[in-house]
Amino acid sequence: MPLRSRRLRLLSRRRFGQRPRRGYASCCYHQQAAGGRRRRAVPRAGGGGRRRGSAPEPGAGAEPGAGRLVSAGRVSAGASYPQGVLVLELAAAAFAAFAVGVARDARSFGNAVFLGLGLALGALGGAERLAGMPGTPARVLLLALVLLAACGPFAAAGYLVVNGITVIRREGVRAVTLLPLLAGLGIVAVTGLDLFADRAGSVRLGLFSATVTLVSGYVSFLFVSYVLYAFVYGRTRACRDAGFVVVLGSGLATGGRVPPLLASRLERGRAVYEAIVSRGRADPVLIVSGGKGSDERVSEAEAMAGYLIGRGFPASRVVREDRSRTTGENIAFSKAIMDRSRPGSRCVIVTSSFHVLRAAIIARRAGLDGQVTGAPVAAYYWPGAMLREFAAVFVSYKAVNAGVCALIAALPLAYAAVRGLL
Repeated sequence: MPLRSRRLRLLSRRRFGQRPRRGYASCCYHQQAAGGRRRRAVPRAGGGGRRRGSAPEPGAGAEPGAGRLVSAGRVSAGASYPQGVLVLELAAAAFAAFAVGVARDARSFGNAVFLGLGLALGALGGAERLAGMPGTPARVLLLALVLLAACGPFAAAGYLVVNGITVIRREGVRAVTLLPLLAGLGIVAVTGLDLFADRAGSVRLGLFSATVTLVSGYVSFLFVSYVLYAFVYGRTRACRDAGFVVVLGSGLATGGRVPPLLASRLERGRAVYEAIVSRGRADPVLIVSGGKGSDERVSEAEAMAGYLIGRGFPASRVVREDRSRTTGENIAFSKAIMDRSRPGSRCVIVTSSFHVLRAAIIARRAGLDGQVTGAPVAAYYWPGAMLREFAAVFVSYKAVNAGVCALIAALPLAYAAVRGLL
C-alpha cells in the first residue's frame, strides 16, 4: 500500500477515536525514520503485535523517553509530602522563639503567646499526621484530640459556672467573685449564638455570630496561653543572692488585721529571706509594700511589719513602703527605696500565685532587676483571680489587642463582601 494511503487511513482512525493498528503506526514510523524508505517492523519475540482490544504494552507506540517521563510521574505522584510537616515546623519555630524569649527575659508576655502558638500548632500538626497514619493507636489518639477540642469549651464552661457559685457562697456577691460565673455563662452564650445562627439562615446574624466567635476565640487563646505560662513561670527558681525581698500587700481585714491571703505572702517572703541568708552571699532587707486604704485604720505596710515582728522576724531588717495603692506603685516605690540604699541590687518580689506573672510584667516595665515568686492560695479562689489578672494584662496591651480584634472582626465582613453576600 502506498505511504500516502497508509497515512490517510491512520489519520481517519485517529479522527474517529479508533486506535491505529500497530502495523500501520510502526510502518509509518520506520519509514519516516528511514527517510521515506519502506521498512517492515520487526516483530517481537513471542507473537509480534498485540491483538485488538487487548491492553497496551508498556511503552508501546510511545515517543522516545516517554517511558521515563511516565515512570517519573508515577514516582512523584506516589511520594506525597508528609502530612503535618509544615504545621509542625511552624510549631517548632514558635517553641524556638519561646525558648529565646525566656532566655532573654522570662517576664515578657510574648513568651506566653509563643508557648500557646507552639502548643496549638503542635496539636494541629499532630492531628494531621495521625489522620494519615494507619492502625488503631493512631485513630484512638486522633479521636482523643478531636474530643478534647470539641468538649473542651463545654467542660470549661461547666467548671467556671460551678466555681463561680462556690466563690459567691464563700466570699459573697462582688464584682470580683462574679467573674467565674460570668465567664462560664459567656462561653455558653457564644456557643448558643453560633448554633442558632447556623439554623436561622440569616446572613447578618451569621456575620455577627462569626465575628463574636472569632474575637472570643482570640481572647480565649490569650487566656489559655497566659494561664499555661503563669504556671511555667511560677516554677522558676527565685534569685538566691538578692539584696531585697519585696512583699506586696493585698488589703487588710476588719480592724487592720492581716487576712489569710496576705499572711501567706508574708510567710513566703520570710522563707525566701531565710533562704538567701542561709547561703551567706547577701545581707537582704525585707520591704513590706502597701499603703492605707480609705476604710483602713493603718497602712498595709505597718500591719505587715507588725505581723512579721510579732513572730520573731528582726525589726532592723524590715523596711516599710506605705504610700502605694496599686501593684505598679508597689513596685515603683519599692524600687525607689532600693535605688537609694543599694543601687543596682537584685530583688525577689513575693505575691500570691495567681498574681505572679502580672507582677513580673510590671516589674519588667519598671526596669526592676528581679524575679517574682508566689505564695499558695485556696483552690476555689484561683480561677476567678486568674481571670481578673488576665483582664488587667489584656487591657494593659489595649492598643495591640484592639487592633487585632478589629482585624478579626473585619474578616467575616470582607469575606461576605467578596462573595456578594451583603
